[in-house]
Amino acid sequence: MPQTTPLQPSAPCVRLTTTDADWDALSPDEARALWWSMQAIRSFEEAVLRLAGETLVHGPAHSSIGQEGGATGAIFALKPGDQINGSHRGHHQFLAKALRHVGAADAVTPKARGVLRQALAEIMGLSPGWSGGRGGSMHLRWAEAGCLGTNAIVGGGVPLAAGAAAAMKFAGTDNVAVTFLGDGATNIGAALETMNLSAAWSLPMVFFIENNGYAVSTTVAESTREPRLAARGMGFGIPSWQVDGMDPLAVKLAMEQAVALCREGKGPALIEAECYRFFHQNGPLPGSAFGYRSKEEEAVWRARDPIAALGKRLPQSETTRMRAGIEAAMAEIVADFTEPAGNARRIRPALWPDPATKDQHIRGDLSELRGARTEFRGSIVTRKFIDCVSEVMHRRMSTDPRIIVMGEDVHRLRGGTNGATRGLTEAFPGRILGTPIAEAAFMGLAGGMAMDGRFRPVVEFMYPDFLWVAADQVFNQAAKARHMFGGTAKAPLVLRTKVAIGTGYGSQHSMDPAGIFATAPGWRIVAPATPYDYVGLMNAALACDDPVLVLEHVALYQSEGEAPEGDWDYVIPIGSAKTVRRGSAVTVATYLNMVGQTVAAAEATGVDAEVIDLRTLDRAGLDWAMVEASVKRTGALIVVEEGAQGPSWGGWFADAAQRRLFDWLDAPVARVTGGEASPTISKVLEHAARATQVDVEAALLAMKRDRGRR
Repeated sequence: MPQTTPLQPSAPCVRLTTTDADWDALSPDEARALWWSMQAIRSFEEAVLRLAGETLVHGPAHSSIGQEGGATGAIFALKPGDQINGSHRGHHQFLAKALRHVGAADAVTPKARGVLRQALAEIMGLSPGWSGGRGGSMHLRWAEAGCLGTNAIVGGGVPLAAGAAAAMKFAGTDNVAVTFLGDGATNIGAALETMNLSAAWSLPMVFFIENNGYAVSTTVAESTREPRLAARGMGFGIPSWQVDGMDPLAVKLAMEQAVALCREGKGPALIEAECYRFFHQNGPLPGSAFGYRSKEEEAVWRARDPIAALGKRLPQSETTRMRAGIEAAMAEIVADFTEPAGNARRIRPALWPDPATKDQHIRGDLSELRGARTEFRGSIVTRKFIDCVSEVMHRRMSTDPRIIVMGEDVHRLRGGTNGATRGLTEAFPGRILGTPIAEAAFMGLAGGMAMDGRFRPVVEFMYPDFLWVAADQVFNQAAKARHMFGGTAKAPLVLRTKVAIGTGYGSQHSMDPAGIFATAPGWRIVAPATPYDYVGLMNAALACDDPVLVLEHVALYQSEGEAPEGDWDYVIPIGSAKTVRRGSAVTVATYLNMVGQTVAAAEATGVDAEVIDLRTLDRAGLDWAMVEASVKRTGALIVVEEGAQGPSWGGWFADAAQRRLFDWLDAPVARVTGGEASPTISKVLEHAARATQVDVEAALLAMKRDRGRR
């Protein structure tokens, strides 16, 4: 009969409770400051709910009433250089950190009033808000105070906080990042991936779980077999604490222990705070009004109100004074924002953002590249494409210590799976980071590190199809950060990936992602077709303050072409195309692997085609000046791409070209693209699914024939 031996977790998981001695050790000043912070949050939230009831808050009003003890206790254990982020229900965490930052302790000072005013303006979508009203209730950010930004995607902010923690660690500080997440987020893949990654890398990060018992109306017990959420940490070797979230002192003491562990380099840590939101997921009604909670349950939790409990330990005259000051300040702020409108009130029209600014802050203006040297000062030689990929990274990492490279297997296999990082691990120890297979976690970590501003991460997705695994971090986070936070955040990161059509890796490894990324206007996209262009465009990407997708093609890696010698510092500006073949009969716009095939098709058919290598593919970076000038000469345009029709980039480009160039076109814009289906494993079917030189030849001849008929 087999024997079994119990396995002990590698990290402790404990419950912390306060004693009378702990309360006796709390100074009167700190007790007063804790109470004032909680009451400031409560009064603020009550004002938000009143405004929401008058439809003066556009969108959701996720109040944190009842949860003030957890947020305040946690924040009081931090120091100024520490940073936090949170979820859609994050008003309390944001206010606790911001008010602490301005030194508010027992009265509404002018700076404290400014914090409350800007926060309420942001929630109401008004221009005086922290992000000019673009973020609203769910996206509160004030970087100066260490508030990295709350997040509307459940669990979406967790990897970003790991990025801040990584930046702290690599910068050599003893600061700590705290990510506040709800009980629902503990079942999100990105959150669990980040727990694993942060533990593997010993990041100074605290996962603060607010277990309020319900994700909207679904109970924790319905969602997981292990409702003790502190146990999540044990699976990843993370020391964990469970604490009463209605007891701000207990939270503070647990947080102090967790933070101390992180400052010693033994992070991450995890805290589960058991708390309760007094109202429904959204709005001014209790959960019992929707039938998923009983009034009796709500009464039990309301009897444990953290503000009332702490207030009993303070003189009533003090709590009365402090509450009156906060209430008066909130009333004044609300009065500043509203005016009578019949029997109701409305927002003062002058406070709305100017509609003409709706597209501001989507991306930067590339001013960071102004003055970059575009003149090439070396000589041209013939080299393999892949050698230039690793060589330019070696050059940039030697001149810019902010660059950190991460991805699966990039630190091994003599340069990753394709040799793109060859020699970098040895040359830059500690800066080439092999990651777990966890795209959501390390992509989000890179985004958070980029938003921190101290580093410029370079991420490798082994195959572009993996973007779907990390889609939230790619499109909801990195792509939207600058616009969502009103221009107060940047995301200077580079995402490298390869188009692998033709390698036999099948439908889940072979996409061309250009069309998908072009739908997210925050991303820049560059697609170099030669080693020389790769160097110049990568130099531009690494200097850019926007996220940049650098597309590579596996078929080009082992090809030889024009490459630089003696100069690895020149920049090819983002937004500059290149004419690779002059012609007068038709303009062909293409990129990557199809540039060479298009030139070959023109030579084979004898059609006098002008071939433009677009090089930059995002909507803001397209070199329309070159395309327009060419079409005005030729009178016709063909758009060529290799990949499948579904994620096609050429569809929207052809549409835009048709409308822009209608007066100069003698025929409709023609397209060459792959088939409807993704490439599959069969060599024959894969070849049939992609566009090739033969398809370009057919398109050139068809355009010549059809124009002749006209």
